[in-house]
Amino acid sequence: MPEADPQDKAPSPASDAKSTKPDPDPPVSDDDPTPVPDSPVSAPPPPDSEHVHSQPIDMVIFNQILELDDDGTHDFSKDMVSEYFLQAAQTFTNMDKALADKELHDLSSLGHFLKGSSAALGLRHVQAACEKMQLYGDLRADETAAAGTLTEPDALARIEVLLPEAKAEYAEAKRWLEKFYAADLAQDDDAAAAAAAATEAPKA
Repeated sequence: MPEADPQDKAPSPASDAKSTKPDPDPPVSDDDPTPVPDSPVSAPPPPDSEHVHSQPIDMVIFNQILELDDDGTHDFSKDMVSEYFLQAAQTFTNMDKALADKELHDLSSLGHFLKGSSAALGLRHVQAACEKMQLYGDLRADETAAAGTLTEPDALARIEVLLPEAKAEYAEAKRWLEKFYAADLAQDDDAAAAAAAATEAPKA
């Protein structure tokens, strides 16, 4: 009997590699019904998240004010805001005078007054600044400190820095409110024009 050829017994390296190499991924065609999973995408940030943190108006409080308006108009709340603008302007003038005269008691009282009216409309940043002024006027570094923990020069120095900041916060809130009511007035004008056009008799 003839001896078997050794090449018939041992597999070739090519065939061995083929047997151990994993099968390549099948080609994906446009007609392949198997869905391809999307790559993971991080959830988008909340809309206007940066704007929400810098919003000068507490919308929970302001919306409660708007609910007091009648018949879809904002006459009542506009009157409140207009009165607040007058009060704030006069109060800041009085604060300037009290600071120049180094009247800490007056500064505390004025801060307390404007803090309350600002809180009523939701001007939270103005409210916070005025609360600090009230505390500094009472010679308190913060709400947990007892009266007299600050020296008068230290309290006046802090208010000197704080007062321009409070005015800047007020100016930002005032711009926001003016823009809100300007848009409201524009909508009222559009609605009035549409109503007039609807009631106008068609020409023959």
